[in-house]
Order: sequence, then structure tokens, then C-alpha cells
Amino acid sequence: MSARVLVVDDEADFLATYERLLRRQGYEVTAVSSCSAALAAVAREHPSLIISDLRLGDGDGLDIVRAVRTTARPLPIIVVTGYASEELRRAALAAGATEFLAKPFLASALLATVRAHLDQPRAC
Repeated sequence: MSARVLVVDDEADFLATYERLLRRQGYEVTAVSSCSAALAAVAREHPSLIISDLRLGDGDGLDIVRAVRTTARPLPIIVVTGYASEELRRAALAAGATEFLAKPFLASALLATVRAHLDQPRAC
């Protein structure tokens, strides 16, 4: 069974690009455009990894990170943003994000990050 990736971005072009890129690599992808839809998808889909934009229309990626971190199941979360700063990076990592990527980034960098976390054994 291939890994399931949840992608969250309120910009349709980014969402479609992530989805296409990840599906080509054999991942199952659930793509949503809001914080509320992401939290519902986490409960319903049980993803192996989450990629979330930092700024969303109904919250932010850190809301997703914090909510997921309250569950018992460890889950890698990659936060991406076009508004990167050292302060935001520290805040994302402190909230429990596994990685923080600044847009724009190379597709190969995203895929390498995804693979690194999906191939890594996790504690039960």
C-alpha cells in the first residue's frame, strides 16, 4: 500500500501542483483547501504525512500542526509558506512541525523531504 499524503493549500494552482507531483511518485493524495477540511481529513483519511501551507483562509497551518500533535499517533508535518522568516520557522517547529519549507522551492527538494519522512521508522 502506498503512503497517503494530505496536502493543504488555499491556492488552487499550488494544490493541483502538489497533488500531481505526489501522485506521479505513487502516493495516495487527499487535497483540501482549508484548515477545517484538513482536520476532518486527518480524522477520516489517517494520512502518513501532511503538507500544509502556513496561511489559510480559515486559520493557519500551525492550527493543523497543534491539533495533530494532540493525537497519540505521530505524524510528520511539513509546513510551507511564501512568507518565510526565521521567526515563523521557529514557531512552526516549536508547534510540532517536522519541516519548514519556504516557497518557492524545487519539486525535488519537496520530494526528498517527503521521502525522508515516509521512509523513516516512527515510534508507535
